[in-house]
Amino acid sequence: MSDKVHGQEPINREPEISKLTSTFITEDGYERNHCAQPAEEQLNARTHRVLIDGCVHNSLNLSITSLRSDFPQHEVVCALQCAGNRRHDMRTVVREVQGIDWFDGAVMNCRWRGPLLKDVLEKAGVADIDETESLHVAFASFQVECQEDSWYGASIPLSRALDPDKEVILALEQNGKALSVRHGYPVRIIAPGLAGARAVKWLDKITVQKEESPNYYMQRDYKVLPPQAVDSESAERYWGITPPVQEMPVNSVIVSPRTGETAKRDSDGRVACHGYALPSGDGGPVVRVEVSTDGGNTWTEAELEHHDGEGRWTWKFWKAKVAMVLGKPRSIISKATDASGQMQPAVSNWNLRGVCYNGYGEARELEVQ
Repeated sequence: MSDKVHGQEPINREPEISKLTSTFITEDGYERNHCAQPAEEQLNARTHRVLIDGCVHNSLNLSITSLRSDFPQHEVVCALQCAGNRRHDMRTVVREVQGIDWFDGAVMNCRWRGPLLKDVLEKAGVADIDETESLHVAFASFQVECQEDSWYGASIPLSRALDPDKEVILALEQNGKALSVRHGYPVRIIAPGLAGARAVKWLDKITVQKEESPNYYMQRDYKVLPPQAVDSESAERYWGITPPVQEMPVNSVIVSPRTGETAKRDSDGRVACHGYALPSGDGGPVVRVEVSTDGGNTWTEAELEHHDGEGRWTWKFWKAKVAMVLGKPRSIISKATDASGQMQPAVSNWNLRGVCYNGYGEARELEVQ
């Protein structure tokens, strides 16, 4: 089986699922872009600068060398997930949606390293403003013009940026190596628990401000619109009053067997299945995954694997053996629960953009032999 390429200009690609989940730490992660990838000669770690401005006492213009040497380096292992991961399931299980037909490989679990955003902002000195809790930190990349805007941007609440427990970093390394261009070289934001759309690549600028980023991809995309928004025209009235996606929901996926495949029983009449699970926003780690072969009437608890580096932000691999009746069509479903008690619903509420789908993981139309 091969990778799923959902577009070449710009490149949007997810690895083949069995390859993606063959290792706990991901080496080949998905690519999600709203613009062409900058040319390698356009990006130079020796000359690149990140400007920090806005509601700060001292604007900073930091080099990559400064980000490496002037601040403590922090490593965080976390899953980075596109808000559209599993959009195909919402499209096929619930109803049609708008957007790229992501399956369930738009996620990667990596070791990211760089200075904490908190430390950088503290060096700039956040201005004394009464409404500090309502301030935002906006990220911008002006390297390449995007499909729907002249630049790419996102923002997160300042309170999250200043919380060391949230581990938001300016990532310079991925899995012990300098970032590749396709994953944001020379520096990108990593905000554990949040949608990948907030992890701005090719970062140029950080601004402390009173409002969210005005960028198109913050204001007109990556929002769970209400069900009354059934098409582009009816969505117009809701874009300005619907909050952007920040935290991602708890989720699980069945990696094997896959929908439509033949599943072989062992001598005890059981079928082996396995997959991955993701915690909700700050709610990790995943503490339980259950699987069912009778539509959720009864559940079998899966075995959770353990790996070096796992924690509250990482995915969790799971496996189980379940009794199944011979024949077709048969199905297996999965549901995850995290440490905060968040549990997958049977089906997500529909939304026009098909984001944040976290209905039960499912392998449908199986032939059991």
